[in-house]
Amino acid sequence: MNGLVRDLGCPDRCVAAAELLASGGEAAAEAIVCELADELSPVQWPDAVPVLQRIGEAAFDCLVQGLLDASTAAAKDRVGLAFTWLGASFLDQYVTAVSHTSAIIRSQAVAGIRLCDGVGVSTVPALLPLLGDPDPEVAQQARDTLVIRGKAIEASLVPLLQQIRRAGPGRQRARALTVLAALGGETALPAQDVAAIERLIRVKLPDDRPTALWACWNHWIAVPSGDQAGIISILGLTDPRPVTFALGNDIVDSDGHDTEPGSHGRFTRVFITPELDGWIFVLGAWCDPCDAERSEDVLRLCTRLSSRYGRAEAYYYGAQGDGSAWLVTENGKVLRRYSETGDGEDHLLTLGDPLTFEQQRREDLGLQPVWDAALESEDDADAWQGAAFELAPQIAQHLGTSPLRIGSETTSRGVGVIALTPYGVAHGVPTGPYRV
Repeated sequence: MNGLVRDLGCPDRCVAAAELLASGGEAAAEAIVCELADELSPVQWPDAVPVLQRIGEAAFDCLVQGLLDASTAAAKDRVGLAFTWLGASFLDQYVTAVSHTSAIIRSQAVAGIRLCDGVGVSTVPALLPLLGDPDPEVAQQARDTLVIRGKAIEASLVPLLQQIRRAGPGRQRARALTVLAALGGETALPAQDVAAIERLIRVKLPDDRPTALWACWNHWIAVPSGDQAGIISILGLTDPRPVTFALGNDIVDSDGHDTEPGSHGRFTRVFITPELDGWIFVLGAWCDPCDAERSEDVLRLCTRLSSRYGRAEAYYYGAQGDGSAWLVTENGKVLRRYSETGDGEDHLLTLGDPLTFEQQRREDLGLQPVWDAALESEDDADAWQGAAFELAPQIAQHLGTSPLRIGSETTSRGVGVIALTPYGVAHGVPTGPYRV
């Protein structure tokens, strides 16, 4: 039997081995699980799962025992992957297993439910109690599964979560709040929860200190002014609500990940900082100076801001090697717009002459300070692109300051706010739990 199981990992013998093992029942399932628990075996979980699925319920029971018997973390991982990927035909078994006395079985069963297609209301009675599971990993798995799968059953799930928030059980309440926020946002929260969150923000604000505002994709408008209300008015923003630095940053970072086709979620809200060392920053993807949908409006808005405040700048910086863009306006005129993100149409955004900082950086690289991209050699173009990808924060710092570099020592006046953009008014905002 062992040799036959090992054949599952051999491309030229796996099909024949699978046919024989599928009819082997519990004995075959035990042998496969034993092989998966061997870290040195060439048999991987994708080789084993189709056979275990065909064996049926006996295979599920063997995997449960295999998880309990696994003596190393690697063995648990190998057996656990096979267990969680059995699929929707084992949904009833997964639901039963979430009440197992072993935390690892409960955790893996919840993960299996999350990976099943077609999860419905029938799983909710089994998952909700696990929000208060004494094992933190099980509780987190339950929370994540309800967030991921809950949209399909939101109408039935939200009232149950609201009831937990009102009446308990107490151990389930904290994670129920997180799931509610993820599924329905503020509108799904009971009124007392909204009031408690707003009270917590008010309590934290007097001691809130500036922190560097980082996201995966950083977009901001910078204005050398303390006139927060005037900037909000010129930008056409509405419904400003006080937030801490952590909350403002978390909201725009989370919104920036809303990239569903046709969705405007990433453009719906911005964080407007208090005055920081004489500057106010407006952060969020809506401020992107190089986005195909937003670039011309950002240009228009920055020009208006600079007419009133003397200068306005907009930046994009991809913190994971996704490039840079900058827009500098002064007294109602565009001094420079430039984008280097690897997009084949970056050059179409170029306006104005290179900034002094750009010219100095090119000279440092041994390149012509003022250049024609169409005439530049491929090597020179590559050298400049590599440097320009990282340039936005440096230019911002050179011209004034950057929200990526502020800290507790930064002089701060006023309170930061989250406000709705015209997209937020028209389309609503993404849901999600955030850090206060």
